[in-house]
Amino acid sequence: MHYQTELWTSYNIPTRSTAMSMDPFERIERLASENAVVIFSISSCCMCHAIKSLFCGMGVNPTVYELDEDPRGKELENALTRLLGSSTSTAVPVVFIGGKLVGAMDRVMAAHINGILVPLLKNAGALWL
Repeated sequence: MHYQTELWTSYNIPTRSTAMSMDPFERIERLASENAVVIFSISSCCMCHAIKSLFCGMGVNPTVYELDEDPRGKELENALTRLLGSSTSTAVPVVFIGGKLVGAMDRVMAAHINGILVPLLKNAGALWL
């Protein structure tokens, strides 16, 4: 499986105090808009692994943010849960395509089964076939 995992320390965040005060929703929006396909994941989550495998199997190279590797990952996970309107205990995996929220595993799989996922990926420039 070939996808790029972004390191949380590699972003041009001016100062530690700015990074710590950044609203988690703003941070999610910024990260989601930086690449064609962005997956917020937890490295030990089997559903996250399945989503990453789906995209890689389609020839898409998603950018993956492993929340368990981020010092503020729990805050981001809580914000993702609120974005999804979910009452479940975990929000991951959460997928953004072209900077727009697609959703969690159920919505991504439904889009794939209904034939909507490939056009979304093509429009975002993540898939060329």
